[in-house]
Amino acid sequence: MDQQVQDRRWYTNLSLPNDVDGLAMRATELIQDGKFERGLTLEAYGSKGVSLLTRNLVGGAFEKNKHDICRWLQSDEGSSVGVYGMGGVGKTTLLTHIHNQLQNLPNTFVCWVTVCQNFGIFELQNRIAKIVGLSLSKGDDERQRAAELARALSGWKKLVLVLDDVWEYIPTDQVGIPIGANGFNLILSTRSSKVCDWMNCQHIVKVQPLSPEVAWGLFLETLGRETSLPSEIKAIAEGLVENCDGLPLGIVTMAGCMKGVDDICEWRNALKRMEESKAAEEYMETEVFRVLKYSYDNLKDTTVQQCFLYCSLFPEDHKIGRDELIEYFIDERLIDGRKSRQAKFDTGHTILNKLENVCLLEGGKNGKNRRYVKMHDLIRDMAIQLTSVSPRFLVEAGVGLADIEDEMWSEELVKVSLMHNNLFWLVNMGCCPISPPSNPSPRCPRLLTLLLNNCNIETIPDCFFMHMDKLTVLDLSCNDNIVTLPSSISDLRSLIALLLRKCRFLKYVPSLENLTALRRLDISWTRIAEVPQGMEMLVNLRYLDLSGTSIEKIPHGILSKLCHLEYLKNSVCPNVDFDDDSDSYGISDEDA
Repeated sequence: MDQQVQDRRWYTNLSLPNDVDGLAMRATELIQDGKFERGLTLEAYGSKGVSLLTRNLVGGAFEKNKHDICRWLQSDEGSSVGVYGMGGVGKTTLLTHIHNQLQNLPNTFVCWVTVCQNFGIFELQNRIAKIVGLSLSKGDDERQRAAELARALSGWKKLVLVLDDVWEYIPTDQVGIPIGANGFNLILSTRSSKVCDWMNCQHIVKVQPLSPEVAWGLFLETLGRETSLPSEIKAIAEGLVENCDGLPLGIVTMAGCMKGVDDICEWRNALKRMEESKAAEEYMETEVFRVLKYSYDNLKDTTVQQCFLYCSLFPEDHKIGRDELIEYFIDERLIDGRKSRQAKFDTGHTILNKLENVCLLEGGKNGKNRRYVKMHDLIRDMAIQLTSVSPRFLVEAGVGLADIEDEMWSEELVKVSLMHNNLFWLVNMGCCPISPPSNPSPRCPRLLTLLLNNCNIETIPDCFFMHMDKLTVLDLSCNDNIVTLPSSISDLRSLIALLLRKCRFLKYVPSLENLTALRRLDISWTRIAEVPQGMEMLVNLRYLDLSGTSIEKIPHGILSKLCHLEYLKNSVCPNVDFDDDSDSYGISDEDA
């Protein structure tokens, strides 16, 4: 079989001028971008006739709040409403129900933006503008951008802007939110009544915990039991619900944790652990955190727990494509690498289903019918708090980070996620965008995972990876400005996954001959024109994506040495011709 592969001749008959090649490549990129392969991951939504997924809540207080707020937001004069309450009490659920009711009204456009902590005015402007189809000025003049945004938001007959999870005062005039304009209405959710006051909300609503009766009903509904609980178990279950203090998130999570449990011993144990943690307050800052921590502990399977913690590496409210996430699980050896590719994905989906079933993850589908998962902000907070001790994670994903201080790097770090940050300005100043010049090579001897995708990185010092000997997963995807990679990558002998997807100007990758442990290499949608040097040494490679590159030929004999290859994507790279019998070697040029 190897001889058959070696006997192939790789060639191209294309001899188009460079400028035409470039235009063709860009056109293909745009087509591919339109496919949203990894799911739509914006944290902002504009809708007309499309309802957001939410859970049902009942009770007189919930219905009254929903009715009053909807009435206020239908005002033609413009209203501002502040909704506040403790974490996990159901503020976002209330806003989602309001969103779904208002977006079906005639001549009403509803925009949803999750603000999160440490928001930046520039980024918030971009998110709102994207919803209404506005292209803001690219410069850094916030006042000009604010004027453009305010003009666009004021142009609607009736527009409702939903700002979820606001942590501090937002200077609406600096952002361009036209408070008081006819037809413009604002509703925000926050954990602090002070934020509502600072934002001069005309109407302020406090979301209270559920009454004991409503809390019990929510617990039973989530538990999904068609028959009533045995009297002995019911008494214990009532104690568990009481310990959730009327917080819907805690109740739903606890019920998900106890689904299918019939042994009274397990129910008694759950109540005992809840009461002990409440007395000692040994785990978390708020009441609901105790419930979430119990649900995490009750997973019992360390692999499932590690997969759950891995989800905290993504930005808050990020919709994580299931397939993308499972690829990471495979890279991290959280799924048995000896299985077939299909078996590995089946295992990954089974793990994610379990986390959804116990309500630690929320599931959904994007506009392309691709499945995703996401974390509630409090659940993510709990996961990040757990990983602040052991194993040590550094998570600064999607927070508008401009630079990393020396003291943030630590020898104890195991995983670092800086994805989805904007380091553009430091790039313009000629500074290293991911490490201050005083320390171009962070000393992280235990670091296994480094996620730097979507960071606007332009250059990386040659020695940057010098003290990361154990690094196994490196993701630099979607950094358009990177042209070359540092030579220190060649010495990452433990590297299992090197991900360079959509580094659109990347032309050079240093030698890979020492990376014999590598199992996944993704250089798709780059300007790499030749097979990287030393690729024939990647004898453990399982996954290779060459789609959208400028590679015109693969020297014969290379593929025969990649004897473990399971996935080879080439469906959008017209310059490389694969024989029709490639599938007989366990290689497919289509999506797996």
